[in-house]
Order: sequence, then C-alpha cells, then structure tokens
Amino acid sequence: MDGLFIVMVGALVAAAVYLLLARDLPRVLIGFVLLGTGVNLAILAAGRVGAMVPPLVPPGSSALPDVVANPLPQALILTAIVIGFGLTAFALMLVVKVYARFRTVAADDLTEAEGAATPAAATLASQTPLTRQEAA
Repeated sequence: MDGLFIVMVGALVAAAVYLLLARDLPRVLIGFVLLGTGVNLAILAAGRVGAMVPPLVPPGSSALPDVVANPLPQALILTAIVIGFGLTAFALMLVVKVYARFRTVAADDLTEAEGAATPAAATLASQTPLTRQEAA
C-alpha cells in the first residue's frame, strides 16, 4: 500500500510540475491543483495509513492502545482540501477575468497586463529622481 502511495504521489507531482511550466494559464491552474493533491497524499501516507483502530480510549483503560490511527494528518488534509478548493475557485475566476479582458490565456500574449513600455514610461524610468523634480 505504501508503494502505491509513493507511485501516485510521484506521478501527481511530475504531472503538476509539467503543467506548472506551461505558458497557458488554465494548465498552470490544473498543475496547481494536482500539486495540492500530491501533497495531500504524501501527508496521508506519512500518517500511517492502514488497518488501525480508531483513536478512542477503550472503557476501563487510561491510555490509547499501541496501534491507533493518527487523526492529525486526516484533519490537516481535510483543512487543505477546503482551502485548496477556495483558492482554486479564486484562481479560476482570475483566469476568466484575464480572458474576458485580454481575450487570451497564453502568458506570452499578456504583455499589456505587465505594463508594456510606452515611450512616456521609458522616459520616466530613465530619469533620476533629481531630474524628475527639476522637470516638474
């Protein structure tokens, strides 16, 4: 079972890195989601997944048995899923807004969003602060 988790985490992280290196915003977003899923599976594998008893103290005993499931990784993963869903929805809306404004989702074509150099901006950038005060 641990070997399966290792292979799944490796495949998800490899696919995520491949998609994150793309120059297309929807692919980057999908890569981000896959990376989060791979990290969640890695945390789950680190939390000793297997046939263990729930972390409940049996009646008449004052401590947990030796082989109990660790609830902390499960709680962390549940929280990460909720936060990841919200972040994914926000990022998807950003991609939709970028497409609505610029009519492209290719990062190479988004020069206007980066503040492409205009002649006035280039002149202002080449001036020193002292020259700017003298010009005003």
